[in-house]
Order: sequence, then structure tokens, then C-alpha cells
Amino acid sequence: MIHVMNNPDFIFSVGRGWAGQRLDRFLAARESDVGLSRSAVKRLVLQGDVLVNGRESKAGCTLRAGDQISVTLPPSEPVNIRPEPVEFEIIFEDAQILVLNKPAGVVVHPAPGHCHGTLVNGLLYHCHDLSGIGGEERPGIVHRLDRDTSGVMVVARTNIAHRSLAAQFSGREVEKEYIAILEAAPSGFAGTVDLPIGRHPVKRKKMAVVSHGGRRAVTHWTLVRKLAYGFALVHLGLETGRTHQIRVHMASINAPVAGDSVYGGRRKKQWPGLGINRQMLHAVKLAFTHPLSGERMQFTAPLRPDMKRVLALLEGEDGG
Repeated sequence: MIHVMNNPDFIFSVGRGWAGQRLDRFLAARESDVGLSRSAVKRLVLQGDVLVNGRESKAGCTLRAGDQISVTLPPSEPVNIRPEPVEFEIIFEDAQILVLNKPAGVVVHPAPGHCHGTLVNGLLYHCHDLSGIGGEERPGIVHRLDRDTSGVMVVARTNIAHRSLAAQFSGREVEKEYIAILEAAPSGFAGTVDLPIGRHPVKRKKMAVVSHGGRRAVTHWTLVRKLAYGFALVHLGLETGRTHQIRVHMASINAPVAGDSVYGGRRKKQWPGLGINRQMLHAVKLAFTHPLSGERMQFTAPLRPDMKRVLALLEGEDGG
């Protein structure tokens, strides 16, 4: 049966690299675009909210190059997550959005093994009214930062805001900039890493630069200054938003993020008493269009105290 979605939230075109793949795998790979978990994506397919060339399809249908996939997000779902006081710094809020500076060590939304103390628990404690489009497990969340990455995030308080922000992230209309302390200085003063990222072929919880089946990922880096003990401070801009993108890309050019236990090189015992206890990566800037006013907004988040302390130590040493 052919259906017509008057206003789908997302439209994807299947490229040649995805020809022959299953529909559910294609959409699961776009989790960061649609702001939904993998389980929620599967529910959309079963509910008929995903059309392939205007027709309902099964999750296991085989895609062809050029297929058009339309996705309509579900209405708000009730939220049963327990509000809890969780530390985060509010940068801006109004009736539609909330912008915050996330500390390191805080998981963004509940997941197996992280049912309490997440950013969502803290957001519900603070404002009580978040968009339910993302499903019960992560209301209001339109993008994420890794647990041990700090910095600026925007949260949707209404369904209107959620749809607008999710579309902006998907359409690459959101500007994202980061600051990182790297274990080694990249070669040169600036550069771009344009390498596809996908699941590691063996270690499925890791991401990796892959030759087949990955998604294009582009990271721009600029050397701010070299630091003591071979470390370096860099500024990073993202064209895409793949899982662990900066961490994977910097490791691929032999300049991993300092303190990254998954993709890093040097072990803690090789760090000279710097107190690096997490990956030294901070989302410093986020710019987007306000969902209702249409105003272009830009927010910055100052470095968290732990990263400031490490940077001060490295800048104060004679050895850069």
C-alpha cells in the first residue's frame, strides 16, 4: 500500500554504499540524526512511520541505491524516569529550549547500566517539562556528548523544539566546535580528516575508520599551541556528527585525545602527575536557529575545572 506523509520529519536517500543493506540497519546507523535509540527506530518501522518510496516496508527489507526513505517521528510518550538532582550549569533557557554546560562523568540518558544519575534525570528534576518525542528513555535529547566529554548541549522542552532541532542537526545546520588536549601534536598547523567511520569489525562497542560500510565523517582541526611533554591544544570543527568522531579521527592521525581510555595511546603512568582522569575533550561552542523565533543563536561553554587545571599545568611546564 502506498501512503503519503504530508510532513515527514526526515527524508533519506540511499547511496550506493548502502545498497543491499537492511532498512533497520540503515536507520540504526542514523541514530545520531533522528535522535532516537535503535529500539525506537525499530518501533517506527513496525508502526508504519517509515516509508520506502512511499510504501510501508518490513524492517528487514533490502534497500536499493536511490531509494527514498521518509521518517515521521511519533507523538510524545509519557515519561516515567525519576527526577534526581544532577550537576550541570544552565547557560540559557526559555519555554522551548534549555542550553547547558555538561560536566564530564555524566551519561546523557538512561541506558542499561546507567538507570540513575543521568543528565535526563537532572533535567526532569530542574524543569519537569521535556519533549517526549525521543521516547521514554531520553526525553528532550536531540544530540549527545559522550559520558566523559564535557561542554555545551541544547535540550528540547517542547515537541516543536525537538522536531526543529533534530532537523537542524540532520541537515548539518548546527555549528559545533570543540577544544581538546591531544597526546601529541598533529603534523602541521591545521588540517582536515575526511575518513568514514563505522563499527569496529571485531570490537563492536568501538568505532573505527573503515573502508566499507561506514559513513562519511569530516573533522577540521587547528593547532592552538604545543604544550609540555609533547601534548598539544587544538580547536576542532565538525561537519558531521558520528559517534566518537573526534576521538576516532584524532587517533587515526596519531594524535589521540589525552585521557581517552578507548582510543588513546599513552597510559596514565606515562603522564607526569597531571591528574588526567578522563578524555580531555570539551564542546566549546554550539550555534543553531531558535525553533520559534527563527533567531540564530550561539552559545559557548567555559572549560570545566578539571580540564582547566590540566591545561594550566601543561602550559606552566618548561618542556613544550
